Amino acid sequence: MNFIEGLPKSHGSNAILVVVDRLSKYNHFIALNHPFSAKEVAQLFLKEIVRLHGFPKTVVSDRGQVFLSTFWRELHTLQGTELKFSSSYHPQTDGQIEVVNRCLENYLRCAVFDKLKQWKLWLHWAEYSYNTSYHSSTKMTPFRAIYVRNPPKLIKYRIR
Repeated sequence: MNFIEGLPKSHGSNAILVVVDRLSKYNHFIALNHPFSAKEVAQLFLKEIVRLHGFPKTVVSDRGQVFLSTFWRELHTLQGTELKFSSSYHPQTDGQIEVVNRCLENYLRCAVFDKLKQWKLWLHWAEYSYNTSYHSSTKMTPFRAIYVRNPPKLIKYRIR
């Protein structure tokens, strides 16, 4: 888990919570407004992650204020989730999330181009694009790893 902050305000949001499943590479991009509290992040985490996948066994994050808060620690302790914190510039623990962050930033840069304040409108497409792209490490898309089938085609076409 990580945050992308410092974005231009887009439809009430200026930050993104990035959540990546280490095994399947499946991700979620959740828009939020900075400053945010541990309680707000926990509510979004429950609404967008736990409702779909349940509580994870472990969570790797940086040592941000939200992730070090008593509230966040207690929530995960009660669920039996082990919190692991990455150290600065330690690719074994934070490399995967940094790659996803770069992919997301590049996707949004291309999608919004000169309309920077429209990034939130493209966030769900960035998530879909990432989750339906082939990953050499898993030899499949994250979508297939989670749902055991290929993603549905968005546009049907026929070749005559």
